[in-house]
Amino acid sequence: MTRYLYLCVLGVLLATPAAAELTLSFPGPATETFSQTEEFESYKLPVGPYADGFVQTLVAEGRQITRAWRVDVGVGTSLLVMDSLRQQLEASGFELLYECTTDICGGFDFRFTTEVLPEPLMHVDLGDFRFLSAQRLGGAVPEYVSLFVSRGADSAFVQMVLMGSPDATSLTAKSGGKVAQIAPSVPSVKFGSVVEVLLRDGHAVLDDLEFNTGSSALGEGKFLSLVDLAGYLKENPTIRVALVGHTDAEGSLDGNVSLSRKRAQSVAARLRSEFDIPSRQIEAEGVGYLSPRASNLTEEGRTLNRRVEVIITSTQQ
Repeated sequence: MTRYLYLCVLGVLLATPAAAELTLSFPGPATETFSQTEEFESYKLPVGPYADGFVQTLVAEGRQITRAWRVDVGVGTSLLVMDSLRQQLEASGFELLYECTTDICGGFDFRFTTEVLPEPLMHVDLGDFRFLSAQRLGGAVPEYVSLFVSRGADSAFVQMVLMGSPDATSLTAKSGGKVAQIAPSVPSVKFGSVVEVLLRDGHAVLDDLEFNTGSSALGEGKFLSLVDLAGYLKENPTIRVALVGHTDAEGSLDGNVSLSRKRAQSVAARLRSEFDIPSRQIEAEGVGYLSPRASNLTEEGRTLNRRVEVIITSTQQ
């Protein structure tokens, strides 16, 4: 009997694959913007929201596959894409560990405490993103996956990190159209009012701002972007926005984060003092050089990276 049971167990183990390939399909044409596989890596998988200064994580080790895509599925797509991918993960045997939307995740703090690829490889709208983490047990090595989904003007952006066995873990993504590698490019300057861009994309760069040289103090000019933004906030008193400062990559991270935050705070102070915008409608943060929109290897790129953006953080009417 003992030998019989041993042979049965051995047969089951030999018949059970260490891990199955994960195959996902997007609900529209997808363009891959990043792909990297590391044979053995350690990854802090978020399994809870940002709270008390940190995000609760689970440390996963093994083969790490990091991929990112831009998915063409129209306006307002983050929910559509996340629902589709979640259902496919569950059908593949993954069980959810944690799932959240912008405010529940922790908003700004969750995004910048979590490992996310930089622009333009991965775009995260701080007013509209979704995240989930999941696990698949039963193989020789547990598998873990994280999904970050956000939106752009007419696209969704997806980042996936898959952790598992160095011998068997693999990922295949199918597009609704031809998938092609693209090289990051410097975005073109968007014309039109700040509010038009803000309502269309969920975020907008205040391109006409000028700061005193080597200072966080906002110049004394009559900046049309602030006039436009202030008018919109006055007409919509329930809308809240975040001003986010950015720098180029010269200097230390701590110094750049501090400078970028002070510049965003300077813009917020101008909106309050000159346009009487209530403090409850504005928050100001800085991320230093962590979210570039162009290469820091050229002067043109560094100039584009030094900016203050406005982001809608509440859409309640």
